[in-house]
Amino acid sequence: MSEEKTFADLGLASELVDALSARGIEAPFAIQALTIPDALAGRDVCGKAKTGSGKTFAFGLPVLQLMPKAKSAAPTALALVPTRELALQVHDELAALATDLDRSLLAVYGGANIETQIKALKGGADFVIATPGRLIDLVERKEVSLGSIKHVIVDEADRMADMGFLPQVEWLLRHVEGEHQTLLFSATLDGVVDKLITRYQHNPTRHEVESDSVTVDKMVHHFFAVHEMDKVKVAASIAESSNRMLVFSRTKHGADRLAEKLGKQGVRSAAIHGDLRQSAREQALNRFSEGEYKVLVATDVAARGIHVDEIDVVVHYDPPEDHKTYLHRSGRTARAGEKGVAVTLSLWNQELEVKRLLKRLGLDQPIVEIFSNDDRLEDLHGWDPNES
Repeated sequence: MSEEKTFADLGLASELVDALSARGIEAPFAIQALTIPDALAGRDVCGKAKTGSGKTFAFGLPVLQLMPKAKSAAPTALALVPTRELALQVHDELAALATDLDRSLLAVYGGANIETQIKALKGGADFVIATPGRLIDLVERKEVSLGSIKHVIVDEADRMADMGFLPQVEWLLRHVEGEHQTLLFSATLDGVVDKLITRYQHNPTRHEVESDSVTVDKMVHHFFAVHEMDKVKVAASIAESSNRMLVFSRTKHGADRLAEKLGKQGVRSAAIHGDLRQSAREQALNRFSEGEYKVLVATDVAARGIHVDEIDVVVHYDPPEDHKTYLHRSGRTARAGEKGVAVTLSLWNQELEVKRLLKRLGLDQPIVEIFSNDDRLEDLHGWDPNES
């Protein structure tokens, strides 16, 4: 279904369709094709979709098209998200499109200067993407009004529940006055999330995307204890014996630096992240797809746009935040029935974090100390980590 339809078929305005096309985005993902028409019709929508399924555009595009301009400190659209990282991610994915439609976005989260956020709200931010705690703080200080909100999005509701944020989410939803549309997205729709749907959505249309769940048994896993001075060389050694390798870095700056260092080791590499222009990202992706670059270093956000087959190794250069992120990242190698390889590099001070990750993944295997000149790096597929 998602391959046949275009964004224009879904009812998006020509300005948005053109803006997407200019960025090389032509075909909607499944969750977008299912939910956008209902959202554009003004209905409440309930979407079951995992991280990485394209749900930011599923809620962001219709809301950007429908929302009115805001007055000072009275936004007209609100997205509630569980973490600062996700707030920034949603902001980055929608910011350029919002600008094309003369709408402004503002990410609001704890740990950042509240005065700067207050100033931006007073400037008339149209669409606020917020973590619940900081937004409650702003509401209680009377620095923002929720009285003009026409569209509310609750993103990753299941994760909000896991993190204990649902009371705060409900407090905010109760303070959104007047008639408004509520869009809710979650990887699960049962239990407490279902209560949220029942209480705060009106006759929502429900859509579910069947996702091929990535499981640990679909890939070979290696966890390596590496030394700071040798870490880049270990990554380069793995790249030498791979066909196409995707490497994950936690930061944009780290991704740039690693691609540069790998280049100095003789491995043709490129970095992609949110600070790059779309044309630069596309160029890097094309060169990676065509084999000109052997390694692509990506941040989690940028990796969502990567649809490249025949990635035989995924390297977690920086260990992921949680097991879900690990599976999502690693799943890019276990495609088309092939068993891929996932490698996690751990410095001495990350060992506890990686052991916790192993436990959450249900993997019983050692963290093996490795050096870049180890012959076993030449055949990661054939190496049983439990026999090291």
